[in-house]
Amino acid sequence: MDGLFTIGEVSKLFHIDVRLLRHYDKISLLKPEYNDKNTGYRYYSTRQFECLNTIRYLRSLNIPLAKIREFFENRDDKKMLEILSEQGDLVRKERENLDRIERKIQSRILQIKDVSQTQYDIIEERKFEKRKIAALKKEISVSEDLEHPIRELELVNGLNSIMFLGKVGVSIARENLMKSDFESFSSIFVLIEPDDECGECSSVIGEGDYLVERFHGIHKDSQPVYGHLFDYMKEKGYELAGDSLEFALIDSGITLDSTKFTTEIQIPYKKC
Repeated sequence: MDGLFTIGEVSKLFHIDVRLLRHYDKISLLKPEYNDKNTGYRYYSTRQFECLNTIRYLRSLNIPLAKIREFFENRDDKKMLEILSEQGDLVRKERENLDRIERKIQSRILQIKDVSQTQYDIIEERKFEKRKIAALKKEISVSEDLEHPIRELELVNGLNSIMFLGKVGVSIARENLMKSDFESFSSIFVLIEPDDECGECSSVIGEGDYLVERFHGIHKDSQPVYGHLFDYMKEKGYELAGDSLEFALIDSGITLDSTKFTTEIQIPYKKC
């Protein structure tokens, strides 16, 4: 037909799948100029080429088809400005979210690489700045699976479970440490990183001096390590200054190889 193009011809001219053109027809975004009732063929006119180019342009900006149809129903420069501005806001938010995800990925990569280079059974004296945490203070038997207390911590503080991998810690109360009682934890907590959304749930572990030691294994393997730390403290003339902090840096959440499990103990101290 003069001045009209078949759906196949339009498909080739614009490098658009025929199925997509049929979909545009179905949702009334771009209906053919003419439908042959006898053959069922769809025909498009050159007047529709501009519309098709606009659709392709807006789709290249990831603008939803519903928004594009809304534009064609109210075609106007103000409407175009509105749609582009809304999409610009969405893109900025998505970029911020992707930047946040990238920072989290890099943080976890650095943590895992750091653990892989660990010198075990070495005591370090380290000073920590204030650390934000969300905590659940309750007595927890060391024989208890921590998954249930972690869910309690999540619910009580309104946290998202995606925050937890590699950042969960437990504490043993100072009074229990003084008695060499390692059979229960006094709290469970999660470290709050700058990009974590925690609202009012966070509290703070104050800055302080800590003795730090890493070892292969989990808490059930920790008693000799606590003994090592207390012997060091006694030798240096230091005094226990608070609850211990214990972190599973590598556990079953990261590897099934238990020989790679790594735990870090931090004991606050002060010089007498």
